[in-house]
Amino acid sequence: MSVSSDSTAGSTTSSAVVSTLRAAGCVFAEDEARLLLSTARTSHELDAMVGRRVAGHPLEHVLGWAEFRGLRVAVDAGVFVPRRRTEFLVTRAEALAPPGAVVVDLCCGSGALGAALVSALPGAELYAADIDPAAVRCARRNVAAAGGRVYEGDLYEPLPVALRGRVDILLANVPYVPTGEVEFLPAEARVHEARVALDGGADGLDVLRRVAAEAPAWLAPGGSLLFETSERQAPAATAIVAAAGLAPRVTACEELYATVVIATRR
Repeated sequence: MSVSSDSTAGSTTSSAVVSTLRAAGCVFAEDEARLLLSTARTSHELDAMVGRRVAGHPLEHVLGWAEFRGLRVAVDAGVFVPRRRTEFLVTRAEALAPPGAVVVDLCCGSGALGAALVSALPGAELYAADIDPAAVRCARRNVAAAGGRVYEGDLYEPLPVALRGRVDILLANVPYVPTGEVEFLPAEARVHEARVALDGGADGLDVLRRVAAEAPAWLAPGGSLLFETSERQAPAATAIVAAAGLAPRVTACEELYATVVIATRR
């Protein structure tokens, strides 16, 4: 059913969108309606966007963007949607970054983390990488706007060799959902985001092991690797980075339900 028409008053259209979204189970129907109405350029586009949302597509994919730490970040269909809780990781990284920091964003997805961090760090250099071509295409738009570069490939493999031993802040928002638990994720993530951005292997820590193993060679003296994990996985995650020769500490934000491990090169 169409929720808009050229002859429908704005308030009526808004009410119709809210009702449609609420009937589909959208908890924040009013907020979502406001965003859809402000983004759609025509009534036909609005109908299409509402239809996709009702069908279960993530709101950010429908809008084509997500708000992350005050930035409007482009998010294409199929690309991992940056979570609000991950803003805590960026906040912790900002507190550690030296002037003119060299920042690398591994498993960058949309590039939201790196773009948000360097926007708060004058003179910082940003490099990002992801194995998913769709994510790389999306990240290039966001990272280019931040003055950085994006590379396609597996973890460190595509990065310039000249970065070895120079990285002050290594952001690695690695997938950490155990393979057996992916099927229990909300459909918005399970169906509409790339599995490579979610599945962390049998215990959820496989990608972290690979990142940690090479991190000391890429970090500058005193540089830090920062990654998000679950509270349950934190002890095993800290053991992994400690075994790689880094000094870990765990920090958490109860408000955002975020757990971040900071592992520093001694």
